[in-house]
Amino acid sequence: MRNQPRYHLLKNARYALEGLRDAFKGETSFRIEVILFVLFSVGFWLSPLHMESKAFLQASLFIPLIVELLNSAIERVVDLATKELHPLAKQAKDMGAAAVLLSLFLTLCIWIGVFCHELGCNKIFLG
Repeated sequence: MRNQPRYHLLKNARYALEGLRDAFKGETSFRIEVILFVLFSVGFWLSPLHMESKAFLQASLFIPLIVELLNSAIERVVDLATKELHPLAKQAKDMGAAAVLLSLFLTLCIWIGVFCHELGCNKIFLG
């Protein structure tokens, strides 16, 4: 039998909000990413981009936030498992950081693609 309480939507939502609050309070990278999320969101929603482009840009901004939360969870579990420096602990933390970096590259590629589509870059590059 699993050591898990019965599912309750409101309790689970509260746990998720506590996780967001803890990440915002305790993780500088997450705070920076949230601030950038807000600034970029306001910026492109006020721009003359097509609605589909705005939707893609908004969705892409969630990618680094989600990966940063998973990275923070990995770091916390590793810290809980061992206090000593261990090569596997370092590798786990480094891989989590690499996932964040790749999520930022993916988001950048999405933004470049959307702006190229909006500005007609395919005409520039393809003639």
